[in-house]
Amino acid sequence: MPHLFASGTLGDVQLNNRIVMAPMTRSRAGEGDVPTELSVEYYRQRATAGLIITEGAQPSANGKGYCRTPGIHTPEQVAGWRRVVEAVHGEGGRIALQIMHCGRIAHPDNQLEGAEIVAPSALRAKGQIYTDTAGMQDLGQPRALTTEEVVEVIGEYRQATAHAFEAGFDAVELHCTSGYLPAQFLSTGTNQRTDRYGGSLANRIRFVVETLEAMAEVAGPGRVGMRICPGNPFNDLHDDNPRETFAALLDAVRPMGLAWLHVIRMPQGPVDNLALGREHFGGPLIINESYTRDEASAALAAGEGEAVSFGRPFIANPDLVERFRQGAELAEFDLATVYTPGAKGYTDYPPLGA
Repeated sequence: MPHLFASGTLGDVQLNNRIVMAPMTRSRAGEGDVPTELSVEYYRQRATAGLIITEGAQPSANGKGYCRTPGIHTPEQVAGWRRVVEAVHGEGGRIALQIMHCGRIAHPDNQLEGAEIVAPSALRAKGQIYTDTAGMQDLGQPRALTTEEVVEVIGEYRQATAHAFEAGFDAVELHCTSGYLPAQFLSTGTNQRTDRYGGSLANRIRFVVETLEAMAEVAGPGRVGMRICPGNPFNDLHDDNPRETFAALLDAVRPMGLAWLHVIRMPQGPVDNLALGREHFGGPLIINESYTRDEASAALAAGEGEAVSFGRPFIANPDLVERFRQGAELAEFDLATVYTPGAKGYTDYPPLGA
């Protein structure tokens, strides 16, 4: 069985090791939601990961939920991401873009002028979201997409995928959890549609299936992954039977031959997510959520996945791979600077021996 430092593949993507950097919102995008030179340095520092999966990038202006998050729908954004990719490739790394449409998890103050909050159904999420203009605010009221607009959103994912490969990314990942748009279509609590994208289980999974098909059309399924966490209630999400929903979804996408399924485990959740992924996906798994180095090594040795992703440890440890290799102590990140603008808590964590 492979170990953490073994080379390998996820679909068409070659890995130097099995340590994946998980996607993490860091809220450092510049004007126009363009990745900045700070972002270039942040990802360059972490290029020893076998694969970096970036923070979520919105496929359209309507897809933005949080302040200072990057997009992948304008020429300026594509150019900004190209600089990021070139820096990572220059260090010998591999990098995938996560595409994230927040749907109803948004506030107008965080969106660009002319954008609006859209969702499968006009159901406002409970909870609040941070805005730079007025601090914490109640989540905004979404407008239900028409059937024609749902098809247009699928097209936005296709175009975002094309833009990602134009920028030089090695792969893309569909964000399909955390209460964002794809999860909103999947879940009974957020999808009250009566057209072909709602109602029956087959209809509720249709949006995600057609989105993945559209993304795979751009450069093949071997460069497309998906991230899931069945049963995750984050962002006011509820589904009556998440195991049934995701089993049907994975059965539907299994024949596509996607590059990976990125699975977040929930030990106290309603579903054994890792077992569900192994049973119904049939392809490579990236497994995630609070693994230690030794636990990750044991999980790979037991055949639980092909790679393990780490999120929070990569914030304060840009050289996480080397620290794991040496068995060195990990630095702790500063929670207060995870989402704040600027270099502090972003690019100023030193590597070993600095």
